[in-house]
Amino acid sequence: MKRLFITAIILCICLFGMAQNANSIIPKPAFISYPHSQDPFVLDSKQLIFYEATYELQAQYLQENIAKQTGIVLSLKKRIDPYKESAAGIYLVPIKPFNQPAEKYELNVIRQNIAIQYQDLRGLINGIQSLLQLMPIGQFNAVKISPIHIEDYPRFAYRGMHLDVVRHIFPVNYIKKYIDYLAFHKFNTFHWHLTDDQGWRIEMDAYPKLNTIGSYRNETLIGHFKDSPAQYDGTRYGGFYTKAEIKEIVQYAAIRAITVIPEIDIPGHSRAAIAAYPELSTKPDTIWNVATTWGMYNRQNNVLAPKPATFKFLEKVFDEVVALFPSPYIHVGGDECSKIWWKQDPATQVFMKQKGLKNETALQTYFIEFIANHLKSKGKQTIGWHEINEGDLDTSTIVMNWGTEKQAIEAASKGFNVINTPGKPFYFDHYQSLDPKDSLAIHGYNPLEAVYNYNPIPATIIQKGLSNKIIGGQANVWTEYMGNEKKVDYMIFPRMTALSETLWSIPEKKNYIDFLKRIEQTAIPRYLFWNSSWFKDYAKWDLSKLPK
Repeated sequence: MKRLFITAIILCICLFGMAQNANSIIPKPAFISYPHSQDPFVLDSKQLIFYEATYELQAQYLQENIAKQTGIVLSLKKRIDPYKESAAGIYLVPIKPFNQPAEKYELNVIRQNIAIQYQDLRGLINGIQSLLQLMPIGQFNAVKISPIHIEDYPRFAYRGMHLDVVRHIFPVNYIKKYIDYLAFHKFNTFHWHLTDDQGWRIEMDAYPKLNTIGSYRNETLIGHFKDSPAQYDGTRYGGFYTKAEIKEIVQYAAIRAITVIPEIDIPGHSRAAIAAYPELSTKPDTIWNVATTWGMYNRQNNVLAPKPATFKFLEKVFDEVVALFPSPYIHVGGDECSKIWWKQDPATQVFMKQKGLKNETALQTYFIEFIANHLKSKGKQTIGWHEINEGDLDTSTIVMNWGTEKQAIEAASKGFNVINTPGKPFYFDHYQSLDPKDSLAIHGYNPLEAVYNYNPIPATIIQKGLSNKIIGGQANVWTEYMGNEKKVDYMIFPRMTALSETLWSIPEKKNYIDFLKRIEQTAIPRYLFWNSSWFKDYAKWDLSKLPK
């Protein structure tokens, strides 16, 4: 309990309005220096936030978060040329010259004022997060912030967190909180897994039965999927996000410069769609239910059949998705597509012969390219799991590798841009502790240290001169065994914090022991600030037992 005691001391110190040490910032900045012989900047309710009109919503975001974190309410002031302002306050101003690295920010604290200079919207949000981390948590009349200069920008262009809302669905308020977690950790992408075998979680106008039938399963598996005999709860489960809710979430994310990438999983993992519209399957006369357990379903059909009705379905579904999500990317899944149903279906075999497709892997590629071309016509780029690379696929599609380094190397060598998200160590549904009493998880062991020390660019790719093909990484949160928000939080923290530094900071700047200190100083107080009830419920979260 020693480390918890240390954290408690930190929190008590915060209550007196003393700012955090800049060396505690997460993820670790690229460059920090400390001006000498200067008094601290004193932040109080007399101060103003000066901003450009373009970023009024971000100024409001900063204002709201300072108020939540410190109790100090600042006024906002829009300035045509904030460089000419001399009043004390916080200045949000563009970097000059403008040709800086994407997402770069500079944070300068002197006795007279604070300035966040930014290259772009994401840079502004990054700077805001570092400033908030320099501030204590509590209720104050004033806060002192020591002089500091930070120049910072990310290692990778794509830094994401995934959330599966199919196996278990979460309320809109929690999705927003999850996005706030991402913003704090300087991620820039939220990968929202919306459809799968166990449910369809997005409102559809063209195919309403996706919601009336496909969004609900009859019951849910109790215990582990390997348990025998399997047990179920007998309770109907499901729901979906309305288009109004999705627009609300997308806008919420946009203010925080988080891109929301939706995933509609095809041509496999389509059991919920097939349950709603059996005519899309290779056995249209069979009644299929939405899946009630987890797995690939080799023995029960979950793949779309190649027929006109299916391709019309895909076009209409993705048209509705594109209309909701301004993201330049759409994720089409493409993983774990069981070929057995295509092999057994005479109509599918006829289609393959007509199209000159030599095998079922080529048919899988046909599906992916069909929808990728459709999305391209809408100005969107396609992302798919690494299985889409099994055939001869156009390299304009981005490969998201959840496999081993072998799959990442193969994709990069073919010319694909790769987002590296290997099951080891970036699957946060795996156990993060070897404690046999730890909460139920699917399998595997991905401890904090493994997440922190993993290099998303494999050594072989560096040797081949293909480092530029790895554009980033993310962690995946599959929720088979996460039935509520508290369990999700327990599984992502502190591994999300480790991942943020893995994707942001250059390897030479990283140090695991130093990182653990910053978890104590910065991350744990935020975990408590966000989720004090969660922390109490999971009393086992003793820092002295953190997985090393």
